[in-house]
Amino acid sequence: MKIEVNPHDTTRAEAFDLWMTSPMPMVTLTKTFDVSALVKATKKYGVKFNALLCWSIGKAASMVDEFYLLPEQGKLFKFDNIAINVIVNNSKRGINSCDIPFSEDLEEFSYNYNTLTTQCADECKSSFFDDYMIVGTSAMVQTELDSIVNQYTDKFANPMLMWGKYRKQSFKTTLPISFQFHHVQMDGGHAATFLELLQKEIKLF
Repeated sequence: MKIEVNPHDTTRAEAFDLWMTSPMPMVTLTKTFDVSALVKATKKYGVKFNALLCWSIGKAASMVDEFYLLPEQGKLFKFDNIAINVIVNNSKRGINSCDIPFSEDLEEFSYNYNTLTTQCADECKSSFFDDYMIVGTSAMVQTELDSIVNQYTDKFANPMLMWGKYRKQSFKTTLPISFQFHHVQMDGGHAATFLELLQKEIKLF
């Protein structure tokens, strides 16, 4: 469910006053993750690397209260549920956008990930959940990337995580991930906490 809330009744009151009308309210942080456990888990669980990473992102986000708030068109909204958006290569060699509801049950999330992305690719049609807090992702696995800074548009103020190809080293596998967020939604400290939680979730595999 999505409901409008009074910003001054939330912990984001000052940030709302400071950043809601800013021409560039987005902040980008980049962290290099140890994804060795995630790579091994793809074989253990028979789940795609990207699906496991998206599940880990949803799990970490669900533990940070600020992820359930989002500024839109000069207002602040609160959500009950989180979904992960992925970019899908479709059957016509184009791309579509696909929202996947987050579930703490990895098997359920993996099933939805496979079902919805396959449907999206086959039908060449994007799917959106308007009543979910959407965490965007974009994987550009054709090459290794150090950092990605996304364009800002007031049509999409949602948090966004982006990455390239992971890097195999002698004793571990690493992956730099860029995290962009709206300053009204959270501060740098909240973002840093989320990134630490994400690393812990990845290592739990």
